[in-house]
Amino acid sequence: MTQDTPTPTCLADYESLAKQALTPQTWAYIQSGAADQHTFARNQQAFADIQLSPRHLCTMQGGNTALDLLGTKLDYPILIAPVAYQKLAHPDGEQASVLAASAMRAAMVVSTLSSISLEDIARTSSTPLWFQLYLQGNRPDSLGLIRRAEDAGYRALVITVDAALNGCRNAEQRAGFVLPSHISAVNLNGRALPAQGLSVPAGASLFQSSALAALHDWRDIEWAVAQTRLPVLIKGIMSPHDARRAIQAGAAGIIVSNHGGRVLDTTPATIDVLPTITDITGDIPVLLDGGIRRGTDVLKALALGARAVLLGRPIIHGLAVNGPSGVAHILHILRTEFEMAMMQCGCRSLADIDKAVIWAAASQHPGSDF
Repeated sequence: MTQDTPTPTCLADYESLAKQALTPQTWAYIQSGAADQHTFARNQQAFADIQLSPRHLCTMQGGNTALDLLGTKLDYPILIAPVAYQKLAHPDGEQASVLAASAMRAAMVVSTLSSISLEDIARTSSTPLWFQLYLQGNRPDSLGLIRRAEDAGYRALVITVDAALNGCRNAEQRAGFVLPSHISAVNLNGRALPAQGLSVPAGASLFQSSALAALHDWRDIEWAVAQTRLPVLIKGIMSPHDARRAIQAGAAGIIVSNHGGRVLDTTPATIDVLPTITDITGDIPVLLDGGIRRGTDVLKALALGARAVLLGRPIIHGLAVNGPSGVAHILHILRTEFEMAMMQCGCRSLADIDKAVIWAAASQHPGSDF
């Protein structure tokens, strides 16, 4: 940031500044959704469509936002989501993000496709880290990543299941994005994921591609859960059916996610899906990502049953604008907005947040004082 740059006051300000800071090609990669980007837009709009019910004159002394999530103690329920290739936004990449996360005492989920090794990130971290795993084309390679994460001190494993195939990211294609030669998936020794970016000859069917042999099923999840001592969360769940199947496979947690609208367009917003998942998961913690841009969004997600949320694109916006200071400021803004929203809705702790925080029409509450 230069001396003439206005100080960002919200996450939308950082988004505008990040667009100016990045090349059009990189911006298209980071910011675009799949196809016509309906799901990408809906993720944010769905939060705006939910209204809050304020409550006043409630005692706030002694309030806090602390929680224990699968053995990871957090000061507040906002984690950094796994985002690939962060050197696209800043030369220090994930090292800058983890520096900010450590300063702000926020947990960070490190991507398999990080542009800095998972070990180097862990060595400079003083905050809890989880590792996001893309299952590889063979089990020994997947097991190698699991063991590396365990040995480096990661506290949970997050297996992403919704991105075995790339989405039709037309905006990225139109911009001509190509990953720069100096940035690679270092955890994979530069290898691409086996089933992503499929090249299908004209006239052929995707179902005829040999790369489809690398796709996984629930037996692979059961295998992965059995291989690790870490709690395993399944990321990319968007239906009660898959939530039940994840629990049966041994998942310790579920992350409701549509991959930021980057894979399959016209799926529902994650916040719209969330209640259908939390209604059946019992004590299994459910997290959510997609569309979080305000502290009120965090409150709404928790009111509808999420235990915590993950923040993806805004972290990259902060990183592009002002490196680790930008990421730290993003986290500070969102946490402060969340605490303000809690207080204005009469919630002194996370335990006080429930569906009563969400406003409902009088017709849905006969006999009430609306």
